[in-house]
Amino acid sequence: MAETSANTEVLVVDDDYDIRDTLKELLELEGLRVASAANGREALHKLRNGVRPNVILLDLMMPEMSGWEFRGEQLRDPALADIPVVILSATPDVARAAREMNASGWVRKPFDLDQLLDVVQRSAQ
Repeated sequence: MAETSANTEVLVVDDDYDIRDTLKELLELEGLRVASAANGREALHKLRNGVRPNVILLDLMMPEMSGWEFRGEQLRDPALADIPVVILSATPDVARAAREMNASGWVRKPFDLDQLLDVVQRSAQ
């Protein structure tokens, strides 16, 4: 992975605690700052209260507010619309979903760490 800045922040949005926790640990080991949310509603709350990531890793299938719903709300909010989103999902057609959502990238679960880091780095620039 290309060099990342300690100022690069990632917001991990996934309802699976183990995935959120693992991603947080792995990304922090790579020198990134990480915030997390358990669903789209929590992510929007954090974003609207000052969390400003360089990139959002977004699961699609979540309770309360899905990734699709989150992305729609994010794009409608001018203060949040320009934050790049990478779809991280086990959905069979994750690539199509990412295109339809105008995401900057996608990674299929279970994810390959090197691929994930590469997509995060490219999207965060």
